[in-house]
Amino acid sequence: MRTGIRLSFALAIAALIGLSGFASAKDADTSASVRPDDAYRLRLHHLHTGESIDVVYRVGDTYLPDGIAKLNYFLRDHRTQTESRYDPKEFDLLHSLLAKLGRPNGEIDIVCGYRTPWSNKLLRSRSANSGVAEHSQHMQARAIDIRVPGVTTARLRDAALSLRAGGVGYYPVNQFVHVDVGPVREWSYGQAGRRRAQSHSIARARRRTPHHAPATATGE
Repeated sequence: MRTGIRLSFALAIAALIGLSGFASAKDADTSASVRPDDAYRLRLHHLHTGESIDVVYRVGDTYLPDGIAKLNYFLRDHRTQTESRYDPKEFDLLHSLLAKLGRPNGEIDIVCGYRTPWSNKLLRSRSANSGVAEHSQHMQARAIDIRVPGVTTARLRDAALSLRAGGVGYYPVNQFVHVDVGPVREWSYGQAGRRRAQSHSIARARRRTPHHAPATATGE
């Protein structure tokens, strides 16, 4: 009787091992079916929380709920710990920006992600000319302020502008670039930004071409 029990137990263990092996093989096949070119990966480091993330958020034309959820949490308001649901196009913008810079596997430093109305009001209250818009795209989870290690702020701005995917704010004094997926527009903020805006105004006056977007908007 005991021999029969031992035999049944051994058969059960063998069956479990076999099922485990089958599941592993199935997972490997699924992973192998995803081509590297189809995977949209982002590597981010948050300058306020000190957290880093390396996540695939999209495969082909399909956004991955788990990856999107991780990014939403990572980009939460670091003051209130409140998270929101980001427009996935903002993640595509970051991905395209790294490709434009020739750094598809590069890391992006996050200066500011999602911003609650409370945080937005707090930042606006610090200065009469804070450079923070009352109806900021950050509050809509459609904007991120970024740096890319090894890339100058001016070059990062130019790459973002070339994509024409939304708003681009240039902050040379604080050394970051605001990118959002709102209307296509451009502005500069800070001492160097004002000098650049003045040169743009002179150039526009000389050319007398009114189609250029104002470079001095102080909103984000």
